[in-house]
Amino acid sequence: MVTSSVSAPPSFVQLAGHPLRWRLLGELARSDRRVRELVSLVGQPQNLISYHLGRLRAGRLVAARRSTFDARDAYYHLDLANCADALAAAGLALHPGLRLAPVAAAAPVDGCRVLFLCTGNSARSPVAEALVRKRAGRVEVASAGSHPKPLHPNTVRVLRTYGIEPAGRPPQHVSVYEGQRFDYVITLCDRVREVCPEFPGGAEQLHWSIPDPAASSGTGQDTYPAFERMAAELETRIGFLLAAIGAAPAPAPTQEG
Repeated sequence: MVTSSVSAPPSFVQLAGHPLRWRLLGELARSDRRVRELVSLVGQPQNLISYHLGRLRAGRLVAARRSTFDARDAYYHLDLANCADALAAAGLALHPGLRLAPVAAAAPVDGCRVLFLCTGNSARSPVAEALVRKRAGRVEVASAGSHPKPLHPNTVRVLRTYGIEPAGRPPQHVSVYEGQRFDYVITLCDRVREVCPEFPGGAEQLHWSIPDPAASSGTGQDTYPAFERMAAELETRIGFLLAAIGAAPAPAPTQEG
């Protein structure tokens, strides 16, 4: 007689299988969000949203950071690496043949334009621009700041660890790009998100709430680990962004009148 040895569903299935939690994960996959934004997006009361976010945080599928614009707020974001690991483990738990094999990311759509914004255009946004430029030459990428200042020495240092030599262009003010069309406008600073201008052409505006590595006091050597963490997080997020851009359907052909 053969007895069943099927175990309980893996934690990812238990967490993500709930309809509301799945909806929250989907919203956070697009952009970092505050609780009140999630309340508006999914149409559920704040206490229920907070409860399920707590469950997702406990399962390490979602993380949160205090807003640098208003410390009373917190931005929630999808922990992409942990989600990928949990999803792979769920497949293996069901059947060893469901091991996820690495798949080469599709090449980003030609002509895709991405703009990264932060406050100073001295750390976060130029690092994001440089990482995209290195990984996806077919993507047109730029960066700017609301209050530009010279490139931070630790920005140069951390980019060199990725084999990137900064181009040396002066920091750009966001007004340089106003009126231009972008497919994605990504704010990396909570303060800049509050003043980000509208861009023509239906640009998808995303927010990645990433702390300013230069905000902490101390010498350049003291703050360098914060730059390493910032660059590592951008590298991870950009990898998933480029996969999404590559997976996006090609624009429908226009019909001639």
